[in-house]
Amino acid sequence: GGGGSAASTLAAAGSIRMEGNLTSPNCGVAAAVNASSMRMDTYFSKAMHYTLMVTGASFVQVLLLVRQMEYSTSRNAAGRVSLLTIGQQAVMDSYLCLAHLTVGIGIQPLFNSFAMAAFFKFMIFSIFEMRFLLVIWKARRPQAFEQGWERMRRELSLLYSRFYGCLLGGILIIFQLQRHLPLLILFFYSFWIPQILHSAHHEHRRPLLLVYILGVSATRLLIPLYALACPSNFLHAEPNYPLAAALVTFVAAQAGVLVLQHYRGPRFFLPRRLRGGKYDYYRRVPLQPPGEALDCAICMMPVAADGGGG
Repeated sequence: GGGGSAASTLAAAGSIRMEGNLTSPNCGVAAAVNASSMRMDTYFSKAMHYTLMVTGASFVQVLLLVRQMEYSTSRNAAGRVSLLTIGQQAVMDSYLCLAHLTVGIGIQPLFNSFAMAAFFKFMIFSIFEMRFLLVIWKARRPQAFEQGWERMRRELSLLYSRFYGCLLGGILIIFQLQRHLPLLILFFYSFWIPQILHSAHHEHRRPLLLVYILGVSATRLLIPLYALACPSNFLHAEPNYPLAAALVTFVAAQAGVLVLQHYRGPRFFLPRRLRGGKYDYYRRVPLQPPGEALDCAICMMPVAADGGGG
């Protein structure tokens, strides 16, 4: 035998919330049941606002990418950009494209809205970011692209195979770290770290525009902050304010280091003894013994030992 009790309340927004208890003394089972109704018009409105936010952020990212690509048109400028930084952002956009398309297929009334957001993400990673990756790859291996069509095809195949290999590797990482959500989110949002290390290692100055650094950092934080810090999100996910604050701090710290590298040099955070020596173009030229002529290597005129011009 068993018994149960139930109670229902009418929320202020018009939704019904039900709470009940089911007990079975003979079987030794007790269960608590909570159920609530959902207003579909409110749910669809929240989802529409979310897709508008994602579409607007994606449009801004396209503008920032175009401006950065115009800045990095030369081989020297493109070689200063980290391949891993752009590649990691491309992988993230491909996952977001797939996620939005899947949600749109699952919720038919919202398919058009989520398909639009998925289309923008697809356009970002398949057109702009892949083109940017190709420009960077070509800048680092210029000889390979000058040895005929066959060699160029091999280089393109190598680039795309590495990209899709990282794409599959990221899926494995998501599967392994699905129970460690904070670690997974921080891992995917560490996309500025390769650029910081690349600039410090090769001493590249100002590889990225400041507007690109700040704009991409802000727009890429919108989606995780919506899920982690918005109490009335359409996902019905409980807010996680500590993780949201940690994510903002983490991305802001990376962007702050890039901004400081922009103004103070790529190795400003390293101790002086670890920065390495630089060639001194203003060093003293050792004079030859008296009686031997010393000629200037540029104008081929004799150099006056008393400091005068030669």
